Amino acid sequence: MEFNKVYVVRDIRKGVFFNAKMEEKEMEYRNKQLNFRVTESEYEVIKKRMKMVGIRHPSAYLRKMAMNGYVINLDLSDLKEILRLVNIDSKNLNQIAMRANETGAICYRDIKELQKTHEATIELLRDLYEKLASIK
Repeated sequence: MEFNKVYVVRDIRKGVFFNAKMEEKEMEYRNKQLNFRVTESEYEVIKKRMKMVGIRHPSAYLRKMAMNGYVINLDLSDLKEILRLVNIDSKNLNQIAMRANETGAICYRDIKELQKTHEATIELLRDLYEKLASIK
């Protein structure tokens, strides 16, 4: 199984996992167990790192680290703001189109304002892209 190309989805009610990419849902159960001991200080470091990335269960954190070697926790607040602005622009454009269809005229002022907000959204997207591209 190639882990970098497979998405495993969990059905919480049954504890059953299946490969979401395969056409037939191949059931996959977690029936192998790994146990190991850590010192108190090592455990505190693990808990601290779990808290940093927002994972509450040690088994989930350790599984992620063992499979991938890293955990990425992204702050998506910038993306949420961009989506909010795009939604506003879409609504404004729809209102302009409706007004144009009703009256046969387009208000130049509305178009200019929509262009300004669109340019601001594009700038935010560029900044977000640069931040994401800098992640190594």
